[in-house]
Amino acid sequence: MDTIGCGTAIVTPFRADGAIDEEALKALVNWQIASGIDFLVACGSTGEAATLDEDEWLRAVGIVVETAGGRVPVWAGCTHNSTRTLVRQAGKLKQIRGLDAVLSANPYYNKPSQEGQFQHFLALAQTVDPLPVALYNVPGRTAVNLDPETVVRLAAAASNIQAIKEASGKAPQIAELVHTLPSGFKIFSGDDNMALAAIGVGAHGLISVASNEIPAEVSRMVRAALNNNWAEARELERIWGRLFDANFWESNPAPVKAVLAMMGRCSDHLRLPLVPPMAATRARLERLAGELGLLKK
Repeated sequence: MDTIGCGTAIVTPFRADGAIDEEALKALVNWQIASGIDFLVACGSTGEAATLDEDEWLRAVGIVVETAGGRVPVWAGCTHNSTRTLVRQAGKLKQIRGLDAVLSANPYYNKPSQEGQFQHFLALAQTVDPLPVALYNVPGRTAVNLDPETVVRLAAAASNIQAIKEASGKAPQIAELVHTLPSGFKIFSGDDNMALAAIGVGAHGLISVASNEIPAEVSRMVRAALNNNWAEARELERIWGRLFDANFWESNPAPVKAVLAMMGRCSDHLRLPLVPPMAATRARLERLAGELGLLKK
């Protein structure tokens, strides 16, 4: 896998009737690419994959791949807490020509052991081979951590397991991954506010929520850090760090969708059990968006 830099975990826009807003999704993809994003992740947590029907999920991934048209790599989120179901669903991704990788989070709720996670991800890798697999460690959402030792085992056991999105929020864990994984294995921060720390210890980029709203700015920040231009990277983080935090004032992606709606990019409709931000939160988001100049974009 050659991908490095900033990838957007792109939202899935919905119409008022609850259906996917395909035209808005295409427009977002084109804007992201025109803004200089390095790659796109369709149907991740920010894309509300957990509430998409299987046909909708495949359609959304297909739209992102087709619209990108090879201009940037596209990864597809594919996560389930039943390995049997995950394998069945992942097999369907082979019908999407032009897909570059599969991103899969820890099995949620079941709280499997490290051995259970090892076998789960290995089954996925064998199913989609030779398509690259990116692991997604997000214990805050799944209740289990994927230990660095297990990641090293997976990298050795399946040649197509080639990357990890690390969202544990633990800098020492990211450093351990950098020190123990093969040099070609790619490590991405899964948290906007940890990106510079992760890159500082050797990570290869960021999979971002905030780049939904500010793709050019987050991409610049990540590239500056990767190029050892830390003064520019830190200045960009200083300017935009409040937005990084604001996107989690309520459950993601409610705040980011609210800001995108204020910017005229898509609606702020979500699917239950997610709901739009409370009025007080929305007022805070609008005030911040105005201060940052986003409402002029």
